[in-house]
Amino acid sequence: MSTFVLVPGFWIGAWAWDEVAAPLRAAGHRVYAVSLPGVAERADEVGEFGLEDHVADLTELLLREDLTDVVLVAHSGACAPVGVLADRMPERIRRVVYLDSGPLVDGSALYDLWQPDYQRMAEASVVDGRLPMPSWEYLSEHGASVAGLDEAALARIRARATPHPAGVYRDRLRLTGAGAALPHALVSCSFPLAQVRELIAAGHPYFAGLSGPNWELRELPTGHWPMFSRPADTAAVLAELAAL
Repeated sequence: MSTFVLVPGFWIGAWAWDEVAAPLRAAGHRVYAVSLPGVAERADEVGEFGLEDHVADLTELLLREDLTDVVLVAHSGACAPVGVLADRMPERIRRVVYLDSGPLVDGSALYDLWQPDYQRMAEASVVDGRLPMPSWEYLSEHGASVAGLDEAALARIRARATPHPAGVYRDRLRLTGAGAALPHALVSCSFPLAQVRELIAAGHPYFAGLSGPNWELRELPTGHWPMFSRPADTAAVLAELAAL
């Protein structure tokens, strides 16, 4: 059996993994779904949190619970703190899984990946150091597909979403490369895996590293929010990757 640490992307918390965690736990796995500082039920925490705060929170979880052989899962923007954590504590990680996400390189920030109009929207929308969730229409137009989610599901997610600390996407990653050789996996949901392979072959700076022998590539066709649109299948692909 495996130990999973499930890290949600922007605006959502541990609650987002409920329907993924349940089948994993039913199969005997240990599952730690997290809410990061300043988000979800921790939204009332005071401070302008940055990337290091989120990394420190994940580090504290691994040390407090003495977690080893961890399958560390990053959805969407969680790639930033998860990438840093894997770089700093590779001895505790079995595999890093990017769920409709991907690794960042040393010196980069999530902000760098955003289109200029998205960057301008974000900077104009920040209130008290946190970025509110944009409209579903805006997110869909900028790559965060809502495929597989009906209006009721979208309403439920938005009702629980909370603004995300802006420092997390502004801060730049500092990586030593210590976690680069760990087993990794990409689960592509809103982006066809065939296109991912084309970008890898073309040497795209954010995809070239995925060609290594320590990478597994999987496709789970749905939108950007697979924990809501295909939770049972998300759990199944995570369990499969953990067993490799």
